[in-house]
Amino acid sequence: MPADPLTAYELTDLRERHSVKWREYPSDVLPMWVAEMDTPLAEPVAEALTRAIGRGDTGYAAAGLLPEAFADFAADRYGWRTEPDAMRLVPDVMSGIKEVLEIISVPGDQVVVNTPGYPPFFYWLERIGRKVVRNPLACGPDGYRIDLDLLERDFAAGARAYLLCSPHNPTGRVFTRDELLAVADLADRYDVRIVADEIHAPLTHPGARHVPFASLDAPAAARSIVLASASKAWNLAGLKAALAVPGPDARADVALIHEEVSESAGLFGVIASEAAFTHGRPWLADLLAGLDANRRLLGDLLKAHLPGVGHHPPQATYLAWLDCRALGLGDDPAETFLRHGRVALSPGPNFGPAGHGFARLNFGTSPDRVTEAVRRMAAALEAADPR
Repeated sequence: MPADPLTAYELTDLRERHSVKWREYPSDVLPMWVAEMDTPLAEPVAEALTRAIGRGDTGYAAAGLLPEAFADFAADRYGWRTEPDAMRLVPDVMSGIKEVLEIISVPGDQVVVNTPGYPPFFYWLERIGRKVVRNPLACGPDGYRIDLDLLERDFAAGARAYLLCSPHNPTGRVFTRDELLAVADLADRYDVRIVADEIHAPLTHPGARHVPFASLDAPAAARSIVLASASKAWNLAGLKAALAVPGPDARADVALIHEEVSESAGLFGVIASEAAFTHGRPWLADLLAGLDANRRLLGDLLKAHLPGVGHHPPQATYLAWLDCRALGLGDDPAETFLRHGRVALSPGPNFGPAGHGFARLNFGTSPDRVTEAVRRMAAALEAADPR
């Protein structure tokens, strides 16, 4: 097996997969869209699952030692000391967010979400009767940041909660400690609860450092709830396991998550995630090296072949947020790249009004496929130009 897990598979191998990434589009389309990587499982994860299959361990899920495994990982990675006994198992981060918001808010309450934003935030909050308040991130020469003035405006207007995506999807921004402390100060001032989606935290790149919101020394942090999972970093999304991790003053809220919610998680997800957090760190280091190389490769390719595309290299994740407004492709440039280049990106409008003219590209694959994706995108521009 190669040191870089992103180079383990040929395209023919990947096309045998049954996941949505590889089944959504015809076989002539190169899929660079949904947040799923083209890697094998980390060996400790594969071994743990193989042992579970061997013993017929396919029953209902219990958290087991997953909370302890995550607590050790968080302490080592972020210097964040958490209490395993206070965590609750949930099927995935989005369902955990839903459960938490149903505990700390009531239908009709306002929930602030930064835009561009992860698409399920919008429709899930609406399904549970919460009013989504779209709060645009500011963007300057150095990339995206939280606009604290706009955030205060929305907090002051009666927001009950702030759904913070940190690191941020789709921009890949890792918010600094000072930014997060400023958010905590506003949350304290206006009595807003913070729910932090930190699913991409293990995928932070060199030069940035993830700060768990609940680790901050602030009352709002103590009342916050973090949702964490191994699913993105170790490519386990289909196995279904995540954790609701409360700050010290939010333990009673998290304790209200019903045991039936925990039992809806997947036992294989628990087993795989425990192995990932405990024994999968060397594999993660190899992955991050490959992603960092792809991140730099993508920047070089865009400059060379698509200079009209604006791009701030992400500080975390394997997702690149591409500003295609200068190309004149309308609100959904991904449609042009798909139709004329047979490469699938995530449509920017799905991420809210701030995504019009943008597309999201997943570079969690081999360097050759990153290169081919940009080649197809450049060819799509030529094909779409009637001159």
